[in-house]
Amino acid sequence: MIRGKVLTGILCLILQITLIGWLPAAIWAVLSLNNERADKRNDRLIKAMRENRK
Repeated sequence: MIRGKVLTGILCLILQITLIGWLPAAIWAVLSLNNERADKRNDRLIKAMRENRK
């Protein structure tokens, strides 16, 4: 929810509350965080490549 994805955050929270849904929700949260970090890493790489081209 902090990153601006309110609806997916609420859905993940609802899944975590249920007994069956906590494992998929936990995996989903880890993958989402990993994806966000990969996006930031890719943005830094693209920026560095553009700076080296000049």
